[in-house]
Amino acid sequence: MITSFGVLLLLAFGQTVATPTPKTVQSQVPASQTVDVELSAELLKVRRIYVDSFGDDTISKQLRAMVIDALAQSKRFIVTENKDKADAVLKGTGLEKTSQEYHAIGESTDVGTAAGGQHGEVNGTVVNGNGSVSGSSNGGFIARRLGTSDSQASTETVDDARLAARLVSTDGDVIWATTKESKGAKYKGASADVADQIVKQLLWDLDKLKDNPKQP
Repeated sequence: MITSFGVLLLLAFGQTVATPTPKTVQSQVPASQTVDVELSAELLKVRRIYVDSFGDDTISKQLRAMVIDALAQSKRFIVTENKDKADAVLKGTGLEKTSQEYHAIGESTDVGTAAGGQHGEVNGTVVNGNGSVSGSSNGGFIARRLGTSDSQASTETVDDARLAARLVSTDGDVIWATTKESKGAKYKGASADVADQIVKQLLWDLDKLKDNPKQP
């Protein structure tokens, strides 16, 4: 006969002890890095670029033309005039100014010499109104001065161009941006040089992403 106490013991030992289920630890990626990787993936897809207007003034039109030429010369992109067919739109704001720089160089030499001398002597004998008096005097002085001066002055015209550019995806997201400044190169003016710098920076960033696509 099983007592009530025995029933309680059987129930106590018959129960299955529930083992807590371990929680799965998930690595959390920072939101900023996730955004960078997403933008990098969009940038790697760009093949056809439309260069938007930089402005209506002469300088802005010239900078836009230089950027289009630099993109075409790179042989990495198709520059299109059809905005609807482009993978991304290159937008920018440019500025070019001309200033005058004044340079002056001066050099002078000054040499001076001075000398002097004086000698005086009087001799004489007088007796009862008779006698003689003689004297001598010497003197001299010399002075020299030599001075030369040379100066040169010149005015140089300096062209300074600045361009801030950004690449915008078809969804309106800015996937790449940079700002460059130039005072001109050896064989090109400031506008052409700053446009070339913009395209070179874009190519450099793309090559870096291709080597490591997960690198922001």
